[in-house]
Amino acid sequence: MERWAGRVAVVTGASSGIGAAIAQELVKKGLHVVGLARRIHRLQEACDKLQNLPGQLYPMQCDITKEQDILNAFSWVKEHLGGVDVMVNNAGVAHQSFLADGETSEWRHMLEVNVLGLSICTREAICSMKEREVTDGHIVHINSISGHSLPQSPTMFYMYGASKHAVTALTEGLRRELVNSNSKIRVTSLSPGLVHTEIMEAGHMRTFTSRDIFNGNPCLHPQDIADAVLYILGTPPHVQIHELTIIPTGQKY
Repeated sequence: MERWAGRVAVVTGASSGIGAAIAQELVKKGLHVVGLARRIHRLQEACDKLQNLPGQLYPMQCDITKEQDILNAFSWVKEHLGGVDVMVNNAGVAHQSFLADGETSEWRHMLEVNVLGLSICTREAICSMKEREVTDGHIVHINSISGHSLPQSPTMFYMYGASKHAVTALTEGLRRELVNSNSKIRVTSLSPGLVHTEIMEAGHMRTFTSRDIFNGNPCLHPQDIADAVLYILGTPPHVQIHELTIIPTGQKY
């Protein structure tokens, strides 16, 4: 990780859970981390706790469903920090919205955050890297095991699963684009199983609560995913961690 010290990372959904853990670990490793989230007060609280570390956290309010917010954030990064070297697309949302009678607004919200927001951030990060001729940039998509197969459970997160399947396809698509352009920028899909975060509480659940899910089921912690991101970034430039799947020991589905 020493080669990343002093470099710039953008982390979406950085105000809690996985994003907050990733931002904190990158700051510890000496990176300048721009944390994007809607809840700016949480980012500022995190910033206060990360003083006197090798790196620095820059809190920035950003709604990933609003393209102009994203463009403004990358413009700020270019003006104040030079550009982006690492892009961690962590922001995600999950609603238990059924296909037969679900709310269009909930479907749209998941697609806007999990697919379009991720794609816009990726585009802007790649443009920043190419503009500055960065040869070792890295894009990390926080995907999900739901992006590879639909879990055998009664929760039926099918639209969420569809959005994460899109992330799987986009990861391979971007890898091919980068290869075809002779770019050494790498892209990784990191797919966790159940992680104890606020995503269930933030989403609209119809037939269960977050307590129902986390009680009695083995789960990962945000720190586990942050550690995986450090592993991914710490591999030599000639190594492509294309897909990394992490599940808790004893996961039942």
